[in-house]
Amino acid sequence: MVTPHSPLTPFSTVIRTASHEEHTEAETSSFMSDLLGGRLGVDAYTRYTEQLWFVYRALEDGAEALREDPVAGPFIRPELARVGELERDLAHLRGADWRTGLTPLPATEAYAARVAECARTWPGGYVAHHYTRYLGDLSGGQIIRGRAERTWGFDRKGDGVRFYVFEGISNPAAFKRSYRELLDGIDAVVADELERKRMVDECKFAFALNTAVFRALGDEFPLSA
Repeated sequence: MVTPHSPLTPFSTVIRTASHEEHTEAETSSFMSDLLGGRLGVDAYTRYTEQLWFVYRALEDGAEALREDPVAGPFIRPELARVGELERDLAHLRGADWRTGLTPLPATEAYAARVAECARTWPGGYVAHHYTRYLGDLSGGQIIRGRAERTWGFDRKGDGVRFYVFEGISNPAAFKRSYRELLDGIDAVVADELERKRMVDECKFAFALNTAVFRALGDEFPLSA
């Protein structure tokens, strides 16, 4: 039996609280800890950036068809788009022919495939993936940018870290508040409590898929003994 959440509890709070454990697991993966700790080389950072490109292509390739959707449409914001910035970073990291030899890890393929499936068939699921990615970029992503600039000498907010720079968002805190308000409005367009629970479960699954990518990257870039 599904226990309905209190109508007094905003959906943004429900989804954040319910996915806290999975979110923490993703954030504290050994690969990300080693990367942020400066214990891995720029090749590991490059490989991570490559994987992001595959995931964000799935997110943004599916966005246009959802623009008028009552559930997902309000979340499709051009100032969030990241694929172009990722491509600038990859050109800096891998050279002008950066697409040559670019390959997703199997875990990344599974992640991108799930995002694409939700974009095609389930707007609520797409919102769950949109939330886990873009709100994370605006928050913890800024920590990654700062560490990358210091560790590998990228220009501040320049090539190599442009993925983390949202030129079209002058006030990230205000933008995140407005994004959470959109989440809180989900109750008005998704009346079915079971459907909202599915969205929460998909959010948890999104973090699990992300963790699987980190785990695969950790296997590819183990620390030397």
